[in-house]
This record gives sequence, structure tokens and C-alpha cells, in this order.
Amino acid sequence: MMKLKYSICCGLDVHKNVIVATIVSTDKDGISEYQQKSFSTINSDIQRFHNWLIENNCFHVCMESTGKYWIPIFNYLENDIDVCLTHPKYVKAIKGKKTDKKDSKWIADLYKFDLVRCSFIPPKDFRQLRELARYRFKLVCMKSSEKNRIQNCMTVSNVGIASVLSDPFGRTATDIMSYLLEHTADIPNDCHQAINTFSHVGIACHKEKSGHTGQFT
Repeated sequence: MMKLKYSICCGLDVHKNVIVATIVSTDKDGISEYQQKSFSTINSDIQRFHNWLIENNCFHVCMESTGKYWIPIFNYLENDIDVCLTHPKYVKAIKGKKTDKKDSKWIADLYKFDLVRCSFIPPKDFRQLRELARYRFKLVCMKSSEKNRIQNCMTVSNVGIASVLSDPFGRTATDIMSYLLEHTADIPNDCHQAINTFSHVGIACHKEKSGHTGQFT
């Protein structure tokens, strides 16, 4: 006979709009009693679910890591309840007529014998720092992507600032681009004069190298 780990525990089957919970209570003779209840995923109902667990002296909960749906529930339970978050493959039920109630009961039965591998969930302050770091990384990637897109647009528009200036996004390059956006630069001499005003790079060398024919390259 398998060794009982939790005499009272709860299994959750979590969905987008509904939580199906099963509390299993096992006595010394190994006889289990089940209580099942469904809750919605709105905050007031999640709070009711939290209170229902406390009222039944259930402080051990197991649920699958289904998308992001488990996070609001975990946020309500983590302070008072020991929550085990597990990968769905570790609590996969036997094939057959599956229902939410059966899945919830199956998770509870596995968890009471400690047959579920729990995932590591870092503390709250670590999770917040991780979210900030991930968001910053995403913004940096977006910034690099936009810079590459701008350089491609400049290349196909015959604006070769990157070939003249070391930093195509520096102050000088920004001033030049602002000037080009405000003026059509139909007269090449006006354009060259503007460039010489903004920068002291060897524009003449670049003009000679590129064989300038009237377009700003």
C-alpha cells in the first residue's frame, strides 16, 4: 500500500473561466471522502475558493501549469496555502471519458500520495524582478529591430549616412535626417552645405569616392 503524504489536500482543474476543485480527506483506515466545487475565475470567486479551503482545513493544493490561467489563483493562495504547480504530463489521466471533475479528483488522488513532481516557483520579489528584466530585454530587442529597419529604409532611399558617419543614430546624423525631412534637397549643393554645417567629416572624399551624380548617397 502506498504511503499517505497529505491527509487533506485539494486538486484543481483550471480553465480560463472556471476552476474545478476537489478536496480529498483520508482517515487512518485509508478511506477517502471527496468534496467537489466549481468557482469562476473572477477575483471575488477566487477569494471564495480560498476561504472554502481554509474552512475545510485544506492547506495543500495541486494544480496544472495551464498557460497563464494558474497565476491569478496562485496569487491569492500563496500566502496561506502550500501550492504545488506541476506540468500536465505528470498528472495526465488515463484515456477515456475525461471530465473536469474527474481530472480534478485524479490530481487530488495523485497528490495525496506525493506522486506529483512540483515545479519551482521563485519568491514574489524574484518574480517581479524577473518580469522587469524580461520586459527590458524585449524593449532592447525592439529598439535594435527598429534601428535595423530605419537603416534599411535609408539604404533603399539613397541616403547613405551610415557610410559617412560612424554613428548613424548620433546627434549629427539626427540633425542631417531632420534637415532632409524638412527639405526636399532637390539642389545637391544645398544638401552638401547642410551636411558640412552639421559635420566635419570628409564629405568631399566621400563624394569623390561615390561618383556623386546629383543624388545624396
